[in-house]
Amino acid sequence: MAELKPILLVEDNPKDLELTLEAFEEAQLANDIVVARDGAEALDYLLPDGEAPSSEFKRPAVIILDIKLPKVDGIEVLRRIKSNDATRQIPVVMLTSSKEEEDLVRSYHLGVNAFVVKPVGFRDFFDAIHGLGSFWAILNEPPPGSHRRGGSKA
Repeated sequence: MAELKPILLVEDNPKDLELTLEAFEEAQLANDIVVARDGAEALDYLLPDGEAPSSEFKRPAVIILDIKLPKVDGIEVLRRIKSNDATRQIPVVMLTSSKEEEDLVRSYHLGVNAFVVKPVGFRDFFDAIHGLGSFWAILNEPPPGSHRRGGSKA
């Protein structure tokens, strides 16, 4: 059986990162979780030479991306992902505490697949992450030519 694609989680807040990882574990997702703690780290994983993924690159099933990140913000990371042929079709979910309409509009303009404002309550946050992981890693059907499971270039 082919290997499951990882989930790329881009989050700089240690508490949100811990809760997100716990929610994924509770959802019993078999996908590996790759963590990037800032936008530059995410781009190094996705496009290490700025142009194309490396030969060891494991295309994520989904990228869960915060907006307010150190080094390179989430909007710029999204712009680079969606403007590159090698990464354009990877689903990106903005998971952010930002309720700014400008962030929402810019994200959708750049091609984000979903924009989720982090719930404030612990249980609501946990449930939201659980649902996101299950939907994007298990239920979502990727575009033709892109495969859910590893082993092919999409």
